Amino acid sequence: MVINSIIPYYVYITTNPAKTVLYIGITSNLPERMAQHYANRGTDQTFAGRYFCYNLVHFEEYTDSKAAIAREKELKGWTRAKKDSLIVASNPDWAFIQT
Repeated sequence: MVINSIIPYYVYITTNPAKTVLYIGITSNLPERMAQHYANRGTDQTFAGRYFCYNLVHFEEYTDSKAAIAREKELKGWTRAKKDSLIVASNPDWAFIQT
């Protein structure tokens, strides 16, 4: 028996506690990825760790990896103001989303 399972892909934005730095990434396991960001906080090994970007403020779910990768690249090319507007549209208070 073949079971077709759809793997979700998430494009996400995290920020530091002061909300001055944004990090955009992609993953197929959002809770695990957020745990990794939290574990790496304050380390120089990663951008997110160096700048304490472990607070999730926005995410989008995709079923197609190519679409998710394209969206990640698109968001990374946006200005900070445009990224802020995207976050505010789905999360007006910039509440830290728990996964």
